[in-house]
Amino acid sequence: MSTTPSFGDQGSVRVRVPAKINLALCVGGNRPDGYHELATIFQAVSLYDDVTATRTPSAITCEMRGAEAHKIGPGEDNLAHRAARLLKNEYDVREGVHLTIDKRIPVAGGMAGGSADAAGALLACSRLWDLRVSLDDLMTLGARLGADVPFPLMGGCAIGLGRGESLTPVLSRGQYHWVLALSASQLSTPAVFQRFDELTSCFEVPEVPEIPKELMMALASGDAVQVGRNLVNELSAASCSLAPELPTTLRAGCEAGCLGSIISGSGPTVAFLVKGEAEATELALFLSTLGIAREVRLAVGPVPGATVIEE
Repeated sequence: MSTTPSFGDQGSVRVRVPAKINLALCVGGNRPDGYHELATIFQAVSLYDDVTATRTPSAITCEMRGAEAHKIGPGEDNLAHRAARLLKNEYDVREGVHLTIDKRIPVAGGMAGGSADAAGALLACSRLWDLRVSLDDLMTLGARLGADVPFPLMGGCAIGLGRGESLTPVLSRGQYHWVLALSASQLSTPAVFQRFDELTSCFEVPEVPEIPKELMMALASGDAVQVGRNLVNELSAASCSLAPELPTTLRAGCEAGCLGSIISGSGPTVAFLVKGEAEATELALFLSTLGIAREVRLAVGPVPGATVIEE
């Protein structure tokens, strides 16, 4: 990649970037790089972080805001910090940036909050530094940071193959209403995959996993009932064994009449699909009354990917 930076006059750029839910997460065999082959369907949902990039003379710094900001370090290990550094080095940018991240996506919740921040940082910094980088190039850079980073740039609904970074848009009609039960627990993705390996050690895992055709057909037709019936996450047993409260949460939503339920990614966020806004409000109140989640939020999907909202 190469370009000649020509810095614009703007002093800051703010980007809004969405969380994701995995409507399907199918796990295959081990790859040479130590990861598993995955086949997943991502849906971007209306739960957002805001990433603001402000011009500095040379250094890259990062500031976290929000109720869970204390759970994330602002230093060089922060994924958004790494994203800005990668972009700066890739395009030989001399100026620096201060990143301010307003966190609303749950931390370590299986909704790609850290990856979303990295995606937001890539887009915000590319605009701040006037790099004229294409979305495809930003997604390629994002894949170098983590498998989940490209999707928040794309948004909408997409199949993810490989480690999840190889994306193809999916035909998806209609709007889907979600109730998100946030857990008090945090789950490490490597720990969940390790537990998956332990639980499946006596079984033959398919070398290359496949997305259920019924789910693809339901999304294409906009049939929310059939989407709910065909949600699948093959990491669920592993996540539930590491966070024993999850089965209770899943059962409560199903008994309340949701169309379907799924643990998003490696968890521990549980997503319930419902018919519409009224049903979402009703289920959210019910789950809140039970006290089985630390917080309950509403979201809709699919929504667009990372978007510049102020510059």
